[in-house]
Amino acid sequence: MAAACRYDGARRTVRVGSTVVADAVPREERYRVYLSTVTSPAATPPAQGAGKRRFAKVGANVFALGTVSLITDVSSEMVTAVLPLYLVLGLQLSPLAYGMIDGIYTGATALLRLVGGYVADRTRRRKAVAGLGYGLSAVAKLALLAAGRSVPAIGLVIAADRTGKGLRAAPRDAMITLSTPPEALGRAFGVHRAMDSVGAFLGPLVALGVLALAANSFDAVFVVSFCVAALGVMVLVLFVRDRREAVPATAKVSLREAASLLRDAPVRRLVLAACLLGLATIGDGFVYLLLQRREELSTVWFPLLAAGTSLGYLLLAAPLGVLADRVGRLPVMLGGYVALTAAYLLLFGPLGGMPLLVVTLGLYGLFYAATDGVLMALAGPVLPDRLRTTGIALIQTGQALAYLLSSVLFGLAWQTWGPAAASRVAALAVVLAVAATLLLLRPRAGVATGAPPGDTAGADHPSHEERTV
Repeated sequence: MAAACRYDGARRTVRVGSTVVADAVPREERYRVYLSTVTSPAATPPAQGAGKRRFAKVGANVFALGTVSLITDVSSEMVTAVLPLYLVLGLQLSPLAYGMIDGIYTGATALLRLVGGYVADRTRRRKAVAGLGYGLSAVAKLALLAAGRSVPAIGLVIAADRTGKGLRAAPRDAMITLSTPPEALGRAFGVHRAMDSVGAFLGPLVALGVLALAANSFDAVFVVSFCVAALGVMVLVLFVRDRREAVPATAKVSLREAASLLRDAPVRRLVLAACLLGLATIGDGFVYLLLQRREELSTVWFPLLAAGTSLGYLLLAAPLGVLADRVGRLPVMLGGYVALTAAYLLLFGPLGGMPLLVVTLGLYGLFYAATDGVLMALAGPVLPDRLRTTGIALIQTGQALAYLLSSVLFGLAWQTWGPAAASRVAALAVVLAVAATLLLLRPRAGVATGAPPGDTAGADHPSHEERTV
């Protein structure tokens, strides 16, 4: 009979009977011992009433990080909700020019995600690196005031803001994975993304209120956004714990060791899949501009489009995180991209009026809820603790660089072929990316895995033939 297996999420150790399989043990051997126990029919059965305590393993640190993200997203979405309107209608930018700025907004500073991830792993100070990113994004909100109507200056400020996001994203997600047992990663990221989406839902509403009170002054939106972002930094400093004890105090991470991540087949497949999916995804601002033009919405109500997407994300993020832990993260993630395909097709489909807005924004919210945190949950079991932040940053960087190219290409397609043809080409690109991702991450025959059904990203580790001890 197999010995009882217990996992210590704080110390990242596995206890098999009286034996502790520590993090210092080679990763493949650790997976082999752990999986041989948890996949045995005689392994310790789940405790009764576990379904009633499905969020019990989501620790206080995850909720603290969720609070920081909630507050920060109120700030960032205040700006995001009005920026497309400000650039396209206020400054009269062409779709191609907007596509370039929109690409900068997400992708131009993507390489700094790798810098932030590597520095966080090397110093084991994830909270400090994340705090630097949150602070830089806060200051960038004020810098928008100085940029005025200068498009190059706005581009530089947006790049600085996204630099902050690039620095903070991987350390934040690494802290979530290091605060949560592997079997609960889906729900942990679901809870975090649900809290994040509360801020994303409130941000456009706050922007709408500020515009109404300040006679449509964009400067007032930027000032209030800075104040809210500063509050988020304070919450991070006071309440988030950096679980530095989760990583053994061994030699510092080297650049060579970080670069070795891509020699792992599961990591390579995840990075490639993230790039393909990012290349098939167009910016939110494009979707909202297309809806606004088709339905001839008043500029006053434009921020509510982002709020509608965030509401769907808010309602579905946590339930889909739990579903991903139960049925598999890959099916849930790919299902989200199917919803995205439907949303793109509806932009110039048979629906119109309020049904079009409700269904399209609902599908868009479903897409984010099924993909954002679930991709990080897929990556968690694949990456070693010492390189957790670097690995997450690598995946996010690949996706962000692909998104930069996607935004420019969609802006060019809109300007050349028109919005209807461009949106249909985007839908086709998503279908092709989903098919390629399914081939990349599908279960491999003869490979045992202790992950949920359909959660195949880490399947190669227990039986990596070229590395098996």
